[in-house]
Formats: sequence, structure tokens, C-alpha cells
Amino acid sequence: MAFFSKLKDKLFKSSSRLEQGLDAIVEDGGEETPVSPPETPDPIIPEPEPEPQPVPEVPSPAPAPQPAEPPAPIPADPTPAPPPPEVPEAKGLLGRLFNRGEDRTVVRRTLDDDMLEQLEELLIASDMGVDTALRVTANMAEGRYGRKLSTREIKQLLAQEVARVMEPVAKPMPIYPKRPQVVLVVGVNGSGKTTTIGKLASQFKAAGKKVVIAAGDTFRAAAVEQLQVWGDRAGVPVLTAPEGSDPASLAFDALTKAQEDGADLLMIDTAGRLQNRADLMEELAKIVRVIRKVDDTAPHNTLLVLDATTGQNALSQVETFQKLADVSGLVMTKLDGTAKGGVLVALADKFGLPIHAIGVGEQIDDLAPFDPEEFAAALTGLHQT
Repeated sequence: MAFFSKLKDKLFKSSSRLEQGLDAIVEDGGEETPVSPPETPDPIIPEPEPEPQPVPEVPSPAPAPQPAEPPAPIPADPTPAPPPPEVPEAKGLLGRLFNRGEDRTVVRRTLDDDMLEQLEELLIASDMGVDTALRVTANMAEGRYGRKLSTREIKQLLAQEVARVMEPVAKPMPIYPKRPQVVLVVGVNGSGKTTTIGKLASQFKAAGKKVVIAAGDTFRAAAVEQLQVWGDRAGVPVLTAPEGSDPASLAFDALTKAQEDGADLLMIDTAGRLQNRADLMEELAKIVRVIRKVDDTAPHNTLLVLDATTGQNALSQVETFQKLADVSGLVMTKLDGTAKGGVLVALADKFGLPIHAIGVGEQIDDLAPFDPEEFAAALTGLHQT
């Protein structure tokens, strides 16, 4: 998948930190051991057959000798036939492929209390959180305590545990038959809400949906302009109001118009809400109250956009927005700019909210559905083959 390659390339800070840390942990107290022989017997490698040699031309028999003259001797071929080629040894390319005849070693370290403690500290440093780090390392040690493990084996175990935690929350944003489906997008200042709305609207439009955007961040002109750029690019109308207007009033008008136009989706942008600003939080609650006057089931989705670079602060943001806006799903942005991508694992472990998409850049294809196995491999530096 192209996005996985991009994720591996761009999630370099998190993956390189974990990768280097895991290497250091195994090497600290580890020792070189021979590579374990494969459990299955080596495949039988057939001896290569010698190349067929050209058959020398047999000269035509001399004409029948005349009785009066003795037969002439057949002259020897002045060009001797080439010797048969040497048969290559089995320890050639195929032999090397199966590590035949090669003495190789790898550094392994016993999985003990000291190693587990170092692993926990590394995961906590990657913003995975104390509780999640303890749970992940405990699962890694189950049935393996006292065994000697290599760096790659540790990465595989860690990626397996991360994917296990993330699997239940990897869900695309649900599409309901209700029209218009109201999608309220919330998040603190600078989290990437406006860009995320533009990307999602473009992708839904490409999927054949009729989309309308409401620029509810009426206090920031740049946000409105940015949405209009995305709307023009995607061919999606953007409803705006004069700067400083009541966002709840705009949301009401946008929902009414979306109903009249038969839109499939209405995406409502909101101003950046700081979790310690009660007045701004009350304004968001007002938007919800007002749109429910038009449709008592709205909003149908409330997406919380989180900035991965905020680390553990993302946890408190989820707690706050859950209480106020009944968050239904998460979008994590800026994973390319953080060395602490483990916060996504902590969020999944603590809240269990669906993670609809992740972003690793500014381009339209830099926002993609969340894939737990690809994310785990990229985060741990485990290269998929």
C-alpha cells in the first residue's frame, strides 16, 4: 500500500527512536549467539544439470575406395571439444539463500526484569503512557520470560501487541442513510481541523457524495479562506458568515440549506476550543443545541481532531471533548512531526474510541483510513516484506 510506505518514511521520528532504543536495550547485556537452525529440514537442492554440449558434426563418410587405392585416413579434428563445465557447488546462490555452510550470529538478550523495565521506560518515553506500557510489556513477556530474544524478535512482539491494542478501534467513519448526515468537527487550536475537513470532503466527493461545508470558525478569517480553497479544489460548496458572526446561527442556516439541497453530508468546522476556556466550550454546546432544533438526531458524527505532537495532552483533550460533545471518533494528524507516536496507542487503550483516519502531511492523500498493522510496523521500525 502506498500510504504505508509514506507512513514508514514520514513517521521516522517515532520509529527511529523506538528502533534505536530497542537495539540499545538488546545490546546492553546481550550476547552473540549462533543463528538458530530452522525447525524444518533444509530443502533439497537438486544438483544443477550440466549444460548440453554441442554434438560435433560427424564428417560424411569418404567415398567408397577404389580397389586400386588404399583408403585415406580420416584427419583428426584440429579444434578439440571444450571440456564440460564445472558443476557449481550447492553452496552457491541457493546455498547462501538458505544460509548453508555459513556461521552467522545475532545478538540476543534474556528477557528478564531488567530488560522489561528498560522496555517500559522506552515505551513511556514514546508517550504510550504508563498503564499501556506496563500492559504491553507484560503481554510481550507472557510465555517468553527467561528466553533470549533478538532485536527483530522484540520488534515483532511489540508490533504484534500494538496492533492487538489498535485493532478494535480501526474503523472508518460510518455513513448513515440519514440525509444530510451532520458531521461536527472539533478540536483545539492548531490541531488540523480545517485541513482535515477539506481532505475528508474531497474524498467523500470523489466517492460520489454530495457534500456541503459550513465554515463555523467565524472568528478566524484564515480558517474560512483555507476551507474555501479546499472547497474550490474539491468542487464542494462552503457556506460562510461575516467575521465574528454567531457560529451556532451559521450551523443552523447551513443545515437548513443542506436539507433543501438534498446533500448527503454536512461538515461543520468549529473554532479551536481550549479545554480550559469554559466560554468557548459553552459556545460549542450551543451549536449542538441549535442544530438539534432542525434535526434532533444531529450531529450524527462528532470527530475530534488531535495533533500527535501534543503527546499526553491528547488524553486530556479527549476526556474534555467527550464530556461536552459526545465524541464519536478520532482523527490523528501530524504523525510525521512527532517522536511520540505512541500516544495513539495510549488513546486506543484508554478510551476505545474509533480511529477513523491518520494524517502524515499536507497533501490530499496524506490522510488515510487507519490500519493497525501498518501503523504498528511503522511505529516499531519493523519493515514488512
